[in-house]
Parts: sequence; C-alpha cells; structure tokens
Amino acid sequence: MINWRDIKNPEAGGAEIHLHEIFKRLARDGHHVTLVASQYKGCKREESIDGIRVIRIGTKFTFPLFVFFYYITKLRRYNFDLIIDDVSKVPIFSPLYVKKPLFTIIHHIHGKTLFKELPFFLAAFAFLCENLIPLFYKKIPIITVSESTKKELILKGLSKNKIEIIYNGVNHNLFVPGNKSKKPLIIYVGRVKKYKQLEDLIRAFKILKNNGKDPELIIAGKGDYHEELKDLVKKLNLNSDSVKIYKNVTEQEKVSILQKGWVYVITSMKEGWGLSIIEANSCGTPSIAYKVQGLQDAVKSGQTGLLVKNGDVKELANTIDKVLSDIELRKKLTDNSIMWARNFDWDKSSKKFLHLASNITL
Repeated sequence: MINWRDIKNPEAGGAEIHLHEIFKRLARDGHHVTLVASQYKGCKREESIDGIRVIRIGTKFTFPLFVFFYYITKLRRYNFDLIIDDVSKVPIFSPLYVKKPLFTIIHHIHGKTLFKELPFFLAAFAFLCENLIPLFYKKIPIITVSESTKKELILKGLSKNKIEIIYNGVNHNLFVPGNKSKKPLIIYVGRVKKYKQLEDLIRAFKILKNNGKDPELIIAGKGDYHEELKDLVKKLNLNSDSVKIYKNVTEQEKVSILQKGWVYVITSMKEGWGLSIIEANSCGTPSIAYKVQGLQDAVKSGQTGLLVKNGDVKELANTIDKVLSDIELRKKLTDNSIMWARNFDWDKSSKKFLHLASNITL
C-alpha cells in the first residue's frame, strides 16, 4: 500500500482510518501487508502497527518522488501480489511505473477546497495533478467510499465499470450510545481544517445565543485551524465556558463527546463520505450537515439528520434550534441514526475488498 500518511501521522484523517481498519483485518487473517508512507517529526523509519509493516520515506512534500525511486530500486523486487495506491492527497501516478496488479483508492476529488487550504501555487499544482487522474488511472480498478465520489469520477471520464464502493465502517464495540449531557450540547469531532468551514458553526451558535437560547458547543480534533476559531469566538464575544475547542482528544474522550452531544454538526465544503457522522450516529447522536458531496450520502435527510444549503448560516442556526428544541424529532432522528450506523462495519468492508482483490490477482 502507498499512502502519504499512516495511522500514527499527526495529520491522519478519514482516509488513513479507512485504509488501516481494512488492512489490519487482512493482516490479522494472515495476509502480509506493507504500507509505504511519508515521515513526520519524531516517527520511526519502520515499525509494525496492528500487523501492518509501515515503512516511512521522504516528507509530505517530497513523498511522490521518494516513492518512485523506492519502488524502482527496492519494492518491485519483492513478490507482492497487489499494489494499493491510496490517492488521498496529490496522486503519485503509480500506473506509470507499477507493472504488478494495481488497485486505486480515491476518497474524493479535493477540487476547489485545495485553494482554501494551500498557498495558491501549491493549490494550483495539486489541482492540475487531480485533473490528470482520468488520463493516468483510467485502466486501473478504483475503490471509492460514496456514491457522490463515484459520480464525480465518472463525470471526469473514468469508467463506471471500474469503480466499486467500499464504505467506511464503525467499531461498534467502541462507538455505542451513552448518557446525554443535561444541557443542550452541539458537537463537532473531526479534523479541524479551514475547508471544514467551522466558523459557520460558531456563527450559527452566536445566532442561537442572540435569540435567547442557551446551548453549549464543543469542537474537537486534530488540525491546524484551532487558533483562528478561538479568535472568532473572542471576536463574537462568546463565553469560553459555552464554547470549548480541543486540539488533542483521546479515542475514549472522542467517544464520550459523541455520546453526550444532542446533535452533531459538520459544515465542510466537500467530503468523500462522512465517517464522523456515522460514528456519531452509532453513539446515538443525529447530525446536521451541509448538503454537499459526501455528507449528503452519510446523512439520510429527515431520517438520521437534516441537510442545510452550503454556507447558509442563518438556516443552519434555525435547523440546529429545531433539533435541540423538538424532543419528538430528536428522538426519531436518534433512533434512526443508531439503526443506520449498524449498516457500516469494518469487517464487511475488508471482506468486500478481499473479494475484489482476489478477482484481479487470480
């Protein structure tokens, strides 16, 4: 497997969880699994994680070049049955030099979100690379994680016959319903990045406060946009007791927040899917999300949550208020959320991948 990040990388997100959860199960079942990823500060050059051999080379900026030379000089000598190119960042164009059976995983096309996160020239380069995917990957079997991404890949010229969906799963032993907070609690748990547009959530929260409502808000997760959000909280004169922003939370703390929340809110510009939504659902927390690619797949509108037009902060506030104040609606969404989350299981996902891989390696 080739991916820019491994599960221990401080910047790891949903793509890395998807990869790790599927392949640690294959490793557990006796398959030999190797992951090549980029280095990060304080990492080991090589280690075993849940049975996966992890080799780290290059940096997050030099990784594609290092992968090319590492594969040509070392990896291609090994008798791998299958190579997995996880295109979760800028593509490495592995079909140009990998001659063994090859699978590609594409979570989503970043598109214009790149310009939200990166300096213009880096964003323009990454945008160009993404638009070359149909040219270089058109003959390669592709796995994606949602119907939205599949449709986008087809629109870009990739064959629908080569695209299969393997959904993200949930650890149902960990993400279980728990006790709700006594006070209405709005939550977001996930990567804290600029393209997540969490300032919209904070502004919607301010509207609720101005309208005499008294909920609390928790934003938690890894990322690099925490200080900007804290500055916005101060600028809007929001009480730090009512808005809490955490950068580092353990997996158990994450579960606790998801259990206590009355509603999970996610305001991303675009996603491949919505793993955090399903994790919240599994904990008995319904969701409100912007009606954008990926999120509209993870939320069954009117059943497990509600969808809001991207960028409509006033409507977002009204929708949050509706879920917090309508006990009957919230109970319906909660019950449906728990049932919906049961459809997603990492064991099912790993078995489906193994079935697809077996068909092209035989």
